[in-house]
Amino acid sequence: MPKQETVSLRQHLKDTLRMKGAHISLEEALKDFPAALRGAKPKGAPYSAWQVLEHMRIAQEDILDFSRNPKYVEKHWPADYWPSSDAPPDDSAWDKSVKQFESDLEEMQALIADTHNDLLVKIPHGAGQTLLREALLVADHNAYHLGQLVLLRKILEA
Repeated sequence: MPKQETVSLRQHLKDTLRMKGAHISLEEALKDFPAALRGAKPKGAPYSAWQVLEHMRIAQEDILDFSRNPKYVEKHWPADYWPSSDAPPDDSAWDKSVKQFESDLEEMQALIADTHNDLLVKIPHGAGQTLLREALLVADHNAYHLGQLVLLRKILEA
């Protein structure tokens, strides 16, 4: 791939991972999210905002680990990807989850920005996955669950 195309692709991936463009950011979706509603499940909803946030954090962390760790150990679905409680144990757990999500997102962006990492080469310990595929997976997964968080917030605050 020509260098300019690679630069453009890396920038596009960075923006997509940061939820620029068509989506609001996680920060915007969670801004002033009422603590009393973080563990609430509206009628018919399978998850609370806490469960969705934690799932996003855990899944993103797992994809990041897979993308850069040759000794990666696969998690068990669904037990290792969803928190067991509807609500965070306390306000600091919510804040910690948000901070860790942001930190891992920055790590994924750094992985993509590093020109020593070929986006199209198969990850050696994988089954055909590439760094490009993993970055797109993070962006897609985050966008999907970000929509759930926005909807939960609208329903809960209505």
